[in-house]
Amino acid sequence: MAERRIGVAMDFSPSSKKALRWATDNLVRKGETLVLLHIRHHGKDEAKNVLWSRTGSPLIPLEELMDPPVRQRYDMPEDPEVFDMLNAVARQKELCVVIKMYWGDPREKVCDAVEELHLESLVMGSRGLGQIQRILLGSVTNYVLSNASCPVTVVKSK
Repeated sequence: MAERRIGVAMDFSPSSKKALRWATDNLVRKGETLVLLHIRHHGKDEAKNVLWSRTGSPLIPLEELMDPPVRQRYDMPEDPEVFDMLNAVARQKELCVVIKMYWGDPREKVCDAVEELHLESLVMGSRGLGQIQRILLGSVTNYVLSNASCPVTVVKSK
């Protein structure tokens, strides 16, 4: 049987942390691969990431990301809660945990990642925007639900 890859869209918000917890509690099984997708908007430091602007970063193993200089090189947020959760579940379920970073529009990059990484399923949080806010601001969740090539589970923030 082929190895399952489960993706979690992670922006380190409370809703994405809730989605990560839901995925680790309900979806991933022993020995599988958990892929965290972290998308950064293009910004003033674009030149630093031009090499990976189309394909994203290489897959970064969790063990490597625990090293502060590596997190700094990738501009990964410092979030002990997330890293503690990932370390615990990696040990308990013997998971391979990797992080893949992309730069650009989160809607498009999440869908690109699903294709590129051959994810079997994707879990993402919902910020709980009202209908008017979703219309005005656009919704990453709605876009991904409509365009991703794998099943998508949305974990509500409330």
